[in-house]
Amino acid sequence: MADTKPDTKTNDIFSKAYEYTKVEEVKSTGLYPYFKPLEANDGTLVKIDGNEVIMAGSNNYLGLTNDERTIKAAQKALKDYGTGCTGSRYLNGTLDLHLELEDKLADFMNKEGCVLFSTGYQTNEGSIQTIAGRRDVIFSDKDNHACIVTGTLVSNAKTFRFQHNDMEQLRKQLERSDEKAGKLIVSDGVFSMSGTIAKVPELLSLAREYGARLYLDDAHAIGVIGDGGRGSASYYNLLDEVDLISGTFSKSFASLGGFIVGEDDVIEYIRHNSPAHIFSASMPPANVATVLKALEILKEEPWRLERLREVSDYMRKELRNMGFNVWNSETPIIPVVIGEMFDCFQFWKDLFEEGVYVNAVVPPAVPQGQSLVRSSYMATHTDDQLNQILEAFRKVGINNGIIDKNGHSLLDID
Repeated sequence: MADTKPDTKTNDIFSKAYEYTKVEEVKSTGLYPYFKPLEANDGTLVKIDGNEVIMAGSNNYLGLTNDERTIKAAQKALKDYGTGCTGSRYLNGTLDLHLELEDKLADFMNKEGCVLFSTGYQTNEGSIQTIAGRRDVIFSDKDNHACIVTGTLVSNAKTFRFQHNDMEQLRKQLERSDEKAGKLIVSDGVFSMSGTIAKVPELLSLAREYGARLYLDDAHAIGVIGDGGRGSASYYNLLDEVDLISGTFSKSFASLGGFIVGEDDVIEYIRHNSPAHIFSASMPPANVATVLKALEILKEEPWRLERLREVSDYMRKELRNMGFNVWNSETPIIPVVIGEMFDCFQFWKDLFEEGVYVNAVVPPAVPQGQSLVRSSYMATHTDDQLNQILEAFRKVGINNGIIDKNGHSLLDID
């Protein structure tokens, strides 16, 4: 095939791609940590490059992706409905399973209505751009997920981003905003990198004071925290007060897709006006059936939430005691701050070679100089696996000059 690359001096739109060398630079060091194919997956154990390693970087919080019951539910749906819906919910793609799941999620979250989306990303992008328009104002936490950021951009609403969990800055932004404009405060319920929980009581108080609505993205909160796993608002006993709550099925619910719950009128407006909902094929039958079964298991087996909390508290405490900086994590998401990007990649590789898989997170996902490995835990991790993970962290931390043998950090990072 002939070389189609034009002269780089021209304004070719592909020039940015041809000049992108960062990936090759990292790969040349042997430290590239991304797109590692899993050859087998048993939940807490996975096979990568022919080696079995402990998975400590998954969002499979309840450990249901390999549960025989969710697998059987998916298999039955495949047999009854086939592999896909071949259309959008708006037209030919609505199954009775979709309606059943929407009803059960609305009931579970104690809200009037629910609408499903094909992915969690689409849920937030599609809902925010439908609710807010060019005459409205959005107030968004700077640590919010990328799908929220995208939703604010495509909405054409005026958007203010406040520093993470900074209620005083949010108040000032609300004070300066147009009193006549519609206002929406949007925040992650649990922040995906730090593992911290949003200040829902303060967010709600400010929303009510300034006539705004509160929207929480509980992707990492539902099935993780709160009464029965109902998320961040429930964690503060404020479930009935929050206007809109979104969630995903790719984490605790062992599937793929997303949803948003709220007042019937608002949900019906989103259902009939969101481009991401109207113009996307609906969730495949097996995915819906998996979520239905996972929701049933969540209700029937509260031990999973209790075990998840026990595991999270144990790992957070032990990693801190070793001298690692885990920020202010409060959930199964436990970051371990390393510092510089290549130091982080080396730490990741050394952990991997010790039989532990985590996620390397570098700028722009985190600030410069605060690259980290993001560990996350499941209700199904065994005590032996947890201790193996800790021993690997201790060994790699000491060898890489992150901690010393006496449990002290050797880094100067907040």
